[in-house]
Amino acid sequence: VCSGGTPAAESRAAGPVADWRTVLGVFKLRIGTLIMITALGGMAVASGPALSLAQVLVLALSVLVASASAGAFNQYIEADSDRLMVRTRRRAFASGALKASPLWLLAIGGLLAASVAAAAFALNATSALFIFLGAFFYAVVYTLWLKRRSWLNIVIGGLSGSFAVLAGASAVDPGLGALPLLLAKQSIQAIIWDTWQDDRPHEMPASGLCDSSGAPKPDISSPEALKRTLLAAKSITYSDPAGGGASGIHFAK
Repeated sequence: VCSGGTPAAESRAAGPVADWRTVLGVFKLRIGTLIMITALGGMAVASGPALSLAQVLVLALSVLVASASAGAFNQYIEADSDRLMVRTRRRAFASGALKASPLWLLAIGGLLAASVAAAAFALNATSALFIFLGAFFYAVVYTLWLKRRSWLNIVIGGLSGSFAVLAGASAVDPGLGALPLLLAKQSIQAIIWDTWQDDRPHEMPASGLCDSSGAPKPDISSPEALKRTLLAAKSITYSDPAGGGASGIHFAK
């Protein structure tokens, strides 16, 4: 499927140099900004005394920094698979522009600890807990536990955004009102709906398996069964891993 040099080799040949844009890219700040806005939305719909400007800034920055730490951890862990995709192979750790040193893990952990501590001090423990859980679900539950093991990573990992709503709302009222809980519930339902919009197990968001109309359904009930089905197939078509195809990456392995 692949031709020419490997993505990693091409990146090395380009002579990656770490600059401020490279470093900022590690933290996925665009995603973090959206999550921060989500937290501010949760704050806006919550019933209770208005936060001071300083508290609003602490909430926004705490959510942004916690999200940034989780994003950096994701890139640190995913560097090997990022090298296989055009879309991600120029990321700092994947390209070699930044060395994946254990010091990065200390810095990432420090950023998360600082953001949670700031929220606990300026807001309350409940809001700080939700900020921590948002980062934890993305960095640990999604990235470490589920991403390479189960398609459910999309559903469960999506809880990160819901925790942002709850963090913002609980900053105003730690007891949480009905509307913030409804918003969090709706965000979870939207993710589940996108994943389960077709109840046929052949159609998952990460990859597809097609069979002829009326033909017996292939057994894909477990990783072992899927492997047997693929090995028995007369031909297999999958996306080019060098072009960023997620299914092609797994097939190439």
